[in-house]
Amino acid sequence: MADTKQIKTALVSVFHKDGLDELLAKLHAEGVKFLSTGGTQKFIESLGYECQKVEDVTTYPSILGGRVKTLHPKVFGGILARRDNEGDQQQMSQYEIPAIDLVIVDLYPFEQTVESGAAEADIIEKIDIGGISLIRAGAKNFKDVVIVPSKAEYGVLLDILNEKGAKTDIEDRRMFATRAFGVSSHYDTAIHSWFQGNEETGTRTVKLSMMD
Repeated sequence: MADTKQIKTALVSVFHKDGLDELLAKLHAEGVKFLSTGGTQKFIESLGYECQKVEDVTTYPSILGGRVKTLHPKVFGGILARRDNEGDQQQMSQYEIPAIDLVIVDLYPFEQTVESGAAEADIIEKIDIGGISLIRAGAKNFKDVVIVPSKAEYGVLLDILNEKGAKTDIEDRRMFATRAFGVSSHYDTAIHSWFQGNEETGTRTVKLSMMD
């Protein structure tokens, strides 16, 4: 198939680690380098694989209690840069931006947190910002980048790796991008529904208090 791309560097940022070890093993065997943050980085290293810290690339630590980890031009530049665009490539070289060929994300469990009856403050903290941004960036640049948007897709990528090695075709990447925007859409819809429900509850409460 046309437009085959080699996976050389993978950014991994996931909430759920279950099922990830087999995928990481195959990527490692194929010579793919890992880049990650926090708990995911420690998980990768616990399996015996080298993993570069995102903060070593960005020169910024994780800040604001973990709210800001991957949101940096050196991360998103590495994902969004067009490999066939001379200007993009010049800027990557100028600003020492590493190319990222694969992004693996599993978002904070917003819906499960809501269903658990957690307090509003805890629910708010489960609104993923960096992860959803990584998903959208990887999906937008599907011509060059593979985006795995949830743990449900770990096995899909593993099957491709077992069949083709660390290479994907444009059809593979477009398929992942389609699924990625589906994950993004579902996630944002769930957040919107929660906010809308809270707003309606608050409005009813105000109206009832005015009637007293």
